[in-house]
Amino acid sequence: MSWIIEEKGFNKNNIELNGNKFMLGNGYMGYRGTLEEFGKDRLVACNLLGLYDRVGDKWREPVNAPNGFYTRLSCDDEQLGLPVSQTTGHRQSLDIYSGLHKRESTFTTSAGNGVSIETERFLGLSDVHLMCMKYSLKAAGSCRIVIETGIDGEVWDINGPHLKDMRPAVKQELIVLNSVTGELGCPVSVAEGLDIPFAAHMDIKMEDRCILRCISFEAQPGESYTFYKYVAVYTGNDIDRTESPTAVSGAAEEACLAAKGRGYIQLAAENAALWEERWKMSDVKIHGDEDAQKALRYSIYHLLSIAPSHSDRASIPARGLSGQVYKGAIFWDTEMFMLPFFLYTNPGIARNLMRYRVHTLDGARRKAAEYGYRGAYYAWESQDTGDDACTHFNVTDVFTGRPMRTYFRDKQIHISTDVVYGIWQYYRLTGDESILLEGGAEVILECSRFLISYAYFKKDKNRYEILDVTGPDEYHERVNNNAFTNMMVKHTLEVAVKTLELLKSKHAAAYEKLMAELDFNPELDALREMNDLLYIPQPDGRSLVIEQFDGYHRLEDISLQELKGRIINPNEYLGGGNGIAATTKILKQADTVLMLNLFKDRYPHEVKKANWEYYEPRTEHGSSLSPCVYALLAADTGNPEWAYKYFLKTATIDLTGESKQYAGTIYIGGTHPAANGGAWMAAILGFGGVGFDGSAVAINPKLPSAWSSLEFKLNLKGQLYTVVIDKTSVTIKSRPENTAGIDFSVAGKLLSCKAGGSISSGYNQNNL
Repeated sequence: MSWIIEEKGFNKNNIELNGNKFMLGNGYMGYRGTLEEFGKDRLVACNLLGLYDRVGDKWREPVNAPNGFYTRLSCDDEQLGLPVSQTTGHRQSLDIYSGLHKRESTFTTSAGNGVSIETERFLGLSDVHLMCMKYSLKAAGSCRIVIETGIDGEVWDINGPHLKDMRPAVKQELIVLNSVTGELGCPVSVAEGLDIPFAAHMDIKMEDRCILRCISFEAQPGESYTFYKYVAVYTGNDIDRTESPTAVSGAAEEACLAAKGRGYIQLAAENAALWEERWKMSDVKIHGDEDAQKALRYSIYHLLSIAPSHSDRASIPARGLSGQVYKGAIFWDTEMFMLPFFLYTNPGIARNLMRYRVHTLDGARRKAAEYGYRGAYYAWESQDTGDDACTHFNVTDVFTGRPMRTYFRDKQIHISTDVVYGIWQYYRLTGDESILLEGGAEVILECSRFLISYAYFKKDKNRYEILDVTGPDEYHERVNNNAFTNMMVKHTLEVAVKTLELLKSKHAAAYEKLMAELDFNPELDALREMNDLLYIPQPDGRSLVIEQFDGYHRLEDISLQELKGRIINPNEYLGGGNGIAATTKILKQADTVLMLNLFKDRYPHEVKKANWEYYEPRTEHGSSLSPCVYALLAADTGNPEWAYKYFLKTATIDLTGESKQYAGTIYIGGTHPAANGGAWMAAILGFGGVGFDGSAVAINPKLPSAWSSLEFKLNLKGQLYTVVIDKTSVTIKSRPENTAGIDFSVAGKLLSCKAGGSISSGYNQNNL
């Protein structure tokens, strides 16, 4: 079934992969797909969104909460659990339709008794602080069972420990583990309640950084024993800081008691119903290709499970909520690769993602000032305040063990342009001007001010240039006139001009107030001049190839196979000052191809095709962001079979685990939400050929041969549509509750779809 992800049998080598593969999430926290008896040595984590801590001079990273699902089992004083105990069967599964993790294991004791356990667990959607678990066991023969279950405060940290002053407590029928973070003293409380509907003796056991219930009873042959756990997690970020120090613990206890009062069965049913609601707008149906169907739904599941629906002060980290990798930071990945999914299916979450950038504007201002510039220079690795968590020495040389100077933090200026791109896309696709009035316009103008401050004016050429930058292709640092960066700068300046025109014409008071607060009037002439005179690399007159940056064509032109033959250590970094790719044309990812995707309407078919064919064999795909970009442009230029290859690579990355685990000596494993978003984009924007400029929707399908049809939903300016594409026709249905119509252009034929109506049109994708 395309809704069930499962693995039969236990392989200890897959513990890390399965932690990612079977993870649960609800936007507030992510719980790795580990087994109940596992501890921190097997990478158990309940990763919290937006709560960070720093230990000593190590980098700041997100905090993992104490593990409220921790449970270990003994039969006749013999502890049972993986990977140590002998099993006659094991199955782990994830139902992505209802956000439910299941586990089944049958152990054989040294005395020959068989003990089976079944568990299921979920994270709350209606109450994002809640975790619930059902645990059942059955023994073949009479035996004494001891279950130790509670809250384990020995959590997995990369640069921890982050929690101190752990204080276990018993609060009537609850157990609680209170702690605070080391850097800022932020309280973290986990409360646990238990339902045991069978006779058993129970004691409370307090270990170092751990509080457990010890449940013991005599098990009868073949009889099933089931108990239910209710866990609530709260931090100081969730309450008013003026409240008493015990307020966090009190909130956790109250939520836990409320859940226990409602009961597991009711909570599980309500949670499944909420997941079903999410899927109603998000699901994509692929007919004729079960593997692609499962991979795409799995990608969408990850996006749904990490979406911050509860807050506009947090965004989606580069590794989602699968752990502390990449410092739990928010990268440009969010705007470029995840935002489109939410824009077309759940604009409310898209708004939250962009509001996060508004809230962190002051951090971007501080970074610009740090480097001597004006305006807002957004962080390469952004955390809660928007200050840059990235270091100047971000990779370790595997040969010398020394940290390597990289230029991710100080030269990837495109991050400010990516933020503007995201805000403007949100405005265009939703028509929601409030995003501009409530801080978005300020972000746009401050990013433009930074770019004006950063740019060089070449008097002899009468043009502005963007020099000394690093593009997304990090194998080539400190280059001049990176095609992607320059075009994104141009777009930012254009957006700034349009924003000012919009505010001045429709919101005059807001315009005057903003111009005064930012003292932006002196910038107007420079803004317009730079917009007119900015240099944008152009296609070569013969080859039509756009040089990725100045001097790229002078680099050594070798094959990817030849480059890989020069690798000495499989974990060595290929970029930087001494990386073997840095002096060659081999790219981590093709910035030019990405630029042509984002601005496809500005370039003719021949230019896009020529650049895809030129850069494809020269791209190493060292980033999980790269394959979907090639899928999108391949589909756009009429090669869906090549696009399909890259789509599958993108959509299956978290199922197969086939991705880079190290950059130098730094661990970079975890889930890949940008690739998950890229899979959706490849399917809908690529194969579906969907594009929306805010007024009319273009649909130019390019289905791969394996797909007989593609069906998906669109949320456009609050109007909901179902689109069905088969090999020869496109059908669009407007929901009955829609209040307005919208125009669709199907293979160049303009059609109007009225509220509650339906339209169909034939097409020939060979002619598109």
